[in-house]
Amino acid sequence: MQDERDEFGAARNRMVDQQIVARGVEDILVIEAMRRVPRHRFVPPDLRPQAYEDHPLQIGCGQTISQPYMVALMTELLVLTKNDHVLEVGTGSAYQAAILAELAAAVVTIERQATLAERARDTLDELDYENVEVLSGDGTLGCPERAPFDAILVTAGSPHVPASLREQLAVGGRLVCPVGGRDVQTLVKVERTPHGYREHNNISCVFVPLIGAEGWAD
Repeated sequence: MQDERDEFGAARNRMVDQQIVARGVEDILVIEAMRRVPRHRFVPPDLRPQAYEDHPLQIGCGQTISQPYMVALMTELLVLTKNDHVLEVGTGSAYQAAILAELAAAVVTIERQATLAERARDTLDELDYENVEVLSGDGTLGCPERAPFDAILVTAGSPHVPASLREQLAVGGRLVCPVGGRDVQTLVKVERTPHGYREHNNISCVFVPLIGAEGWAD
């Protein structure tokens, strides 16, 4: 799902080789998805020359598109299959949703900012991502009418893993969420087993705050 005229192809391959593969991401399906998705289409036009650089970028409404490595790492931790039903909390630019859509059967993504949600729908439509549904609302509450989910990804920092998201995770499902303070978090992976939940801590990270009923107050 790329542009017909992809002048950024070489930059995208360098991004994957130098920022993702070199840092230890090994899942070949994730790597291939990162090579396919045109990241520059998900950032404001004036920032497109920076789209494949090794840092987040502002996308408006106080939100950012995450560093490419973080997108790849979080996706790898979800261990997605082509039959998975995925929930993303925090659509932002929809770049992460597009990566998920390359690997899973269906993605529901929730964005608190209506302006960003509408822009995300337009971008995904332009790139023919038909297996992504963009909703506007409080993502900390999840999407109970579509639950359970095989995988849940939270793309903003939360003081804890929201209880509603835990409950909407299928048995055998995986959830990845940055957890900690407003300034610094730890990437946490939660697995739901027939006997309860298992948690594993990963790397330190920095995300914008997760605002909502089960996150931070606005």
